Amino acid sequence: MRRVAPAVAAAVALSAAAACSAGGSGGAEARGTGAATAPSPAAPSPAATPSPKPSYPLSGTPRTIPSVRDHEAARGPGWRPAAGSAVVVAKGSEALADEGRLLAGELKTGFRNSGPVKAGDVELSLDRAGGGGSESYTLTTRGNRVRITGPDEAGVFYGTRTLKQAVRSGGAMPEGVVRDRPDRPQRGLNVDIARKHFTAGWIEARLREMADLKLNTLGLHFSDDQGFRIASDTHPEVVSRDHLGKAEVRRILALARSLHITVVPEIDSPGHLGAVLRAHPGLQLRDTRGVPRQGAIDISRPESARIVDDLLREYARLFPGRWFHVGADEYQALTVRDPQASYPQLARAAVERYGPNATVHDLATGWLNDRASVVRAAQKQPKAWNDGFFRGGAVSPDKDIEVEYWTGKEIGARPPAEYLAEGRKVVNLNDEYLYYVLGEPNEFTYPTGRRIYEEWTPLVLRGTAPVPARYSDQILGGRLAVWGDRAQAQTQDQVAAGIRMPLRALSQKLWTPGRPALSWAQFNALADRLG
Repeated sequence: MRRVAPAVAAAVALSAAAACSAGGSGGAEARGTGAATAPSPAAPSPAATPSPKPSYPLSGTPRTIPSVRDHEAARGPGWRPAAGSAVVVAKGSEALADEGRLLAGELKTGFRNSGPVKAGDVELSLDRAGGGGSESYTLTTRGNRVRITGPDEAGVFYGTRTLKQAVRSGGAMPEGVVRDRPDRPQRGLNVDIARKHFTAGWIEARLREMADLKLNTLGLHFSDDQGFRIASDTHPEVVSRDHLGKAEVRRILALARSLHITVVPEIDSPGHLGAVLRAHPGLQLRDTRGVPRQGAIDISRPESARIVDDLLREYARLFPGRWFHVGADEYQALTVRDPQASYPQLARAAVERYGPNATVHDLATGWLNDRASVVRAAQKQPKAWNDGFFRGGAVSPDKDIEVEYWTGKEIGARPPAEYLAEGRKVVNLNDEYLYYVLGEPNEFTYPTGRRIYEEWTPLVLRGTAPVPARYSDQILGGRLAVWGDRAQAQTQDQVAAGIRMPLRALSQKLWTPGRPALSWAQFNALADRLG
């Protein structure tokens, strides 16, 4: 007989012991073979050592732009997409299907528009009764699952932006609970597409960039002296050769709506109407010598109001958002020493309409109020530039017109605290920090993200000094503004690159109040990591 190796014998003995402990009968098996000997006593087995539970440090705050307002740290591995992960829309929250599909595509996971939530999944859910303001959300990471809830679709969408950025910046969403909301309701970008034609594709790329930064407002200034850039059915004669067709605009609007961005159209008047006046030269404002004023329409003539109102009503139907910007800045009739003497037709119209003490300033204010009334009748909230609001006249600007404060340098411009003291709502487009003027004319310099990040706050409406904090609630937010004064100074791609960091800095300062936790160098490095 061959000898059995000691190692094999030991293995056989351990196998028999295991069978006994699992409920088997070594004796029966032996009898089944015909053996009559009693089983040998099993050797004592060593005590099993339990596997230690993983130990995790407290999680860190996810690295995102803008930073989250509050993160409750916890111990755990966090969440990262893996094979079998899916984005799941909770039952009753089917309105979030678009947000879910977008996130699933970005994270390269599956998608389910209902069904059970399993380990490795992300659940999106509307919780309209759970409290929290508009655009807020709660993101909970626990047990290898993520749950994002909010009172509205926009809030849940912003939660998906946080998850996407956290995975991109750190490889995983940290364990714990994020509770987040914006500091200001209006956050965005303003683009002058009248002086410089921007393609639909460029505008769509900016919308996607804005959405990841939790920016929610895009202003389009599409009528000025240099061009009228959206097709018109009521007045096709005013449209410039290079322009956006209405089908392109509807595509832009559909994308914006899916990204929770409101597009605000602007037709500036009674100044900045050069493109309209080229087709209607008889409506151009002229002084007593017959000299025309660039871009200025004669507001004493009823035909002037009719053509502008035709356009306002047409584009109010095209743009579904809440606001319409009616301009009102830099009316050239008001830049001369004596408007009444230089433009007697305006002076007469002011007296006829508003009484013997009325001036050309009152006529301009009446024009602003009338245009605001037109867009208000179309269910729009009117906006206008701050230098179109005059004080101390026979006519006052309507109180519901939102003031878009950009300058203290123009005729009629007043310190921002004056508008706020009147109880007006104000949006910050401070030309010291937030004006990206192509070619840098008139002492403008391209804004830097660093200056915005380190110096600017929503309270800094003019120059570098903040208004008193008691007015904070009246300041609705801000926008970075691109102006095409020297349209050829930069290409579309150069503009996109130039505004990249200013937009990121602006998003930080409008979402999370207070001094940022990261230094500028750290913020810049995070922006590079996020792409």
